[in-house]
Amino acid sequence: MPTYPTMPYHLETERLILRPWVESDAPAFSELLSERGEENYTVERARKGIAGLLAGTENTGIALLPIQRRDEGDFIGYCGLIIGRSTLEEPEIAYELFRHAHNRGYATEAAGAVIAAAVATGRQRLWSTVRTWNAPSLRVLEKLDFARDRVSVDEDGEIVWLTRALS
Repeated sequence: MPTYPTMPYHLETERLILRPWVESDAPAFSELLSERGEENYTVERARKGIAGLLAGTENTGIALLPIQRRDEGDFIGYCGLIIGRSTLEEPEIAYELFRHAHNRGYATEAAGAVIAAAVATGRQRLWSTVRTWNAPSLRVLEKLDFARDRVSVDEDGEIVWLTRALS
């Protein structure tokens, strides 16, 4: 199994800063996860989630990073690399933003920075898995040159698998 350098944990774009998690992100992270509508994520649960993300980063050298807007300084979501349904060699790109931050190009901008960070680690390919109903995420991935690989089904419905070569 090849080893890869640790991905950069601080990324900046024209409008965004992606940086490591801090405990003070827990209230906003809780609010973001609760916005999904499935259940209420407590701040304590968000704190535990952040601890898990930090431990995962320590073990894998890849990270899911909070996104904050450069000018406003507010937390608007997260973006980064995860193992997810894939592997450490070919991780998944993942992102989620508050609804109020949708349709402004932030997901595309943040994901572009994460793709560049993945390239810097020497990886050859990234994956993404998205529910078929999530047209906005599918559009973001299309803009970033991800191509559909296949569709699978699990207990929650259809999942589109997309891939992007990095070389």
